[in-house]
Amino acid sequence: MRTSPETNAADVEAIGKVVADVEHAQRNELPEAFIGLFRADAVWTTAQGVRLNGIDEIAAFTRKVLPGAMKGMIPTYEVEQVLFIRSDVAAVKVRQRYWDDGGEQVGREGSPLYVMAKEGGAWRLVACQNTQVVEG
Repeated sequence: MRTSPETNAADVEAIGKVVADVEHAQRNELPEAFIGLFRADAVWTTAQGVRLNGIDEIAAFTRKVLPGAMKGMIPTYEVEQVLFIRSDVAAVKVRQRYWDDGGEQVGREGSPLYVMAKEGGAWRLVACQNTQVVEG
C-alpha cells in the first residue's frame, strides 16, 4: 500500500478498518451497517453514475439495492493507497473484487475512491466515487 509522507500509522489502520467495515456490510448485505459509515452530508456516486447527496438519499438507495445484491458473489475490498490531504482528511484508493464460492473472480473489478474525514476521533466516508474497471 502506498501512503503519503504525512502518514500516521494509527490513522492508516483506522481507515483500513472503515474499508473493512464497508466490505463486511456489503458481503453480509447489511444496509444499516453500511449507512452508518457515512457523514450526514456525504456524497456517494455509484459505479453506474447514480449520484446520491446526503445520508437520506444514500440510505434510501442502499436499503433498496443491497439486500440481494451480493447473491452468488463474495466482495473483497483492499486499500491500495492512502493520501493524506490534511491530517484529518484522506483520499483512499480501494481495489474492489467479487468472487464466487469456488474462488473465481466474477463481474467487473471496481476502483473506488473514498474521501474520508476524521471527526470526533472517528473516520467517516464523505465523498465517494465507485468506478467499474473496464478492460481494454
